[in-house]
Amino acid sequence: MGLLDAIGEALVPRRCCACGRACRLGTPVCGGCAGWLERARPLWGSGPAGLDRAWSAAPHEGAARALVGALKFRRLLPVADLMAERIGRGASGALLAGTIVPVPTARSRSLGRGFDPALEIAAALAERSGLALGSCLIRSGGGRQLGRRRAERIGEPPRIRCRGSAPRSALLVDDVLTTGATLSACARALRGAGSVRVVGVTFARRL
Repeated sequence: MGLLDAIGEALVPRRCCACGRACRLGTPVCGGCAGWLERARPLWGSGPAGLDRAWSAAPHEGAARALVGALKFRRLLPVADLMAERIGRGASGALLAGTIVPVPTARSRSLGRGFDPALEIAAALAERSGLALGSCLIRSGGGRQLGRRRAERIGEPPRIRCRGSAPRSALLVDDVLTTGATLSACARALRGAGSVRVVGVTFARRL
């Protein structure tokens, strides 16, 4: 750390993206939240309909839940790289295969935020893993999923289609898995366009 960085950190400490406590320069989370993430147990299984497998780095609680909010609503983009790091380090090599396909956000949401959270995570994971990135899915309609009841999410999933042909093996990437309605809609679109293997990985999963 240079002298100016040291002075700057002493005067204005960096804040943890999850809890707001001071943390080291260049790190998005403090030691306490980093420890929480290390202790979190990954969740995996057959997953939502249409997926061959689904894996999540942590339950959607504690520091993981706070980080999802920090990325989506506070636009703290360094969190996306942290999420990709957790996925890449925790998921097995058998899961991390094929072409990385970000779960698409509705265009209006992306324009409002100025970025697409799932795309940010997917791009960081592609860079870390060396896998290809293929943004082939387009989302429209279906209403906003956040804040809707489970039955509403499942009963009125987003409309998702594939632009062109889909990769034979697709690795869907998103920030959080809730009901699985969106991932299932993505899987249907991918399989309809040619995918024979569809795996979903997320940073967090709501229990």
